[in-house]
Formats: sequence, C-alpha cells, structure tokens
Amino acid sequence: MGNVKLTKLLLLAVSFLGLIRFSTAQDLTPQKPKRKAQFYFSWGYNRDWYSKSNIHVIYHNAQNTEQLNVMLYDAKAKDKPDMDRYWQPERLTIPQYDLKAGLFFNDKHDFGIELGWNHLKYVVTPWQNIHMKGEINGTPIDAVVPLNDTLIHIQHTNGNNYLILSLVKRQKLITRKNVQISAIATVGAGPMISYTIDKILGDYDPGYFHYHGWVAATSLGLRISFLKYLFIQTDAQGAFANYTNTKLGYAHLGTARQHFFSLQWTWEGGLIFPVGKKMVMAPK
Repeated sequence: MGNVKLTKLLLLAVSFLGLIRFSTAQDLTPQKPKRKAQFYFSWGYNRDWYSKSNIHVIYHNAQNTEQLNVMLYDAKAKDKPDMDRYWQPERLTIPQYDLKAGLFFNDKHDFGIELGWNHLKYVVTPWQNIHMKGEINGTPIDAVVPLNDTLIHIQHTNGNNYLILSLVKRQKLITRKNVQISAIATVGAGPMISYTIDKILGDYDPGYFHYHGWVAATSLGLRISFLKYLFIQTDAQGAFANYTNTKLGYAHLGTARQHFFSLQWTWEGGLIFPVGKKMVMAPK
C-alpha cells in the first residue's frame, strides 16, 4: 500500500516538472519582432502633360472701361520645366518639384499616409488657334482666332500647385540584406494653392498665392530602398484639377474657371527614419 502511494507521488512530481519545462521552453522560443513604423521624406522633380480644357474668363478693370466675358474651347496647355542649373541651391525650387512626407504604419498590410506638395507648372499655349465665344467690350465674338498674348494670357507657373493628403499602399517585390524594391500606390485629394500670372486686355497681373480649387490624384511608382535609410523612387501620377477661384487682372477683379486632367512623371530621392521601439510579440 505504501509503495502504491509513493509511486503516485513520483508520477505527480514528474508530471509537474514536465509542465514547468514545457512552459519555460514556450517562453524562451524566439519570437518575431513587430515591424517598426517608418517615417520618410523625399524631394524630386517632375514633367507634366495636360488635357485640353474649356476656360471661362470673366474680367473688368477698376474703371469698367475694359470688359470681357468669353469661353475658350479646347485650350491647349504645356508645362514649363525650368531645369536649367537646378542643382544650384538658389535654384532648387525654381523647376517643377515634388516635396513629400509620409508614414508607413507598423502593420502587416504596409499601409501609410502621405502629405505631398506637387509644384507643377501650367501655361496656356500662346498664339494657338482657339474657338472663342462671348463678348469683348460689348462686341460679340464667336470665331476661331489666334490667342493673342495681350488679349488673354494665363499661366499657373508659380505654380499649378497640388497639396494632397494620400493613403499609401506598399507592396514589397524583392527584399535582400541591404536592398528592397517595392511598388508604391497612392490615392488622395486636397486643395490647390496656386499662383497665376496673367494678362487680360493688356492688364498685367504678377500673381499671388491663394486657394484656386481642388484636386484628386492617384499614382503608381517603384521605390528602391538601400542601406536601410535611403531610397530613390519614380512615379506616374494622374490627377483631376478643378479651378473654381482663379483671380485675374492687377486688381484681381477678373475670374477664370476651368478643369483638366494632368499626367505627372516624377523622380525623387529620400530618407527613411524608423519610428518607435522594437516590440516582441506575445507567444500564441
């Protein structure tokens, strides 16, 4: 009887020690660290292409001696790269440039947010033959005419500025020790804080920054990250720009309304900053 009790006690002790060892082994099993969040900053330049646009121009001067109310149909426009000596510090912001700051969350889906300032330039092509309909100083017009620079000249060259808050998705394609190649997609919208230089019936306006309307955009690009903290990237971005509040003339008594599509190709370089501490996931 005594031997039976002793045997039971030994079996119970062995079982208890086994449970402790199993639990300890579970606790010591190496766990995968959670991903860190990543903040990034980039700077680059762009080229741009624009769809044709109908532009409604309404203008009068302070004395009401000059008046204009016309629609320009299918107006053509082009960009203005100004890439001459862009590498010189005093000329860094003269070309068409892009400034972006973003954050990738520490989640497995590789989502993030990004705030971008896209400085594009938009010039209504001078001397193009254009269908103009409306009135100029009380005289009706409905004809195809050369777009004289003194009659109407409009350029958003300081510039056609998109301030866009975007949702970002990253898809890793290739990962090596010091190099990672990823596809980057964005979708976002925001205001246009643009700067228009114009001349209407000889009234020259040097322009000023103000709210012009809104823009929605989406992009797809390729990012190559290397040495953990550096990356280069190229993107193609399509956007819809809706200008509802463009001021014209020196006294800003005139207005222009238009909308168009733009295609932007960018090339950029940037820095990556890990955010937060590494955390160990609890065992399952």
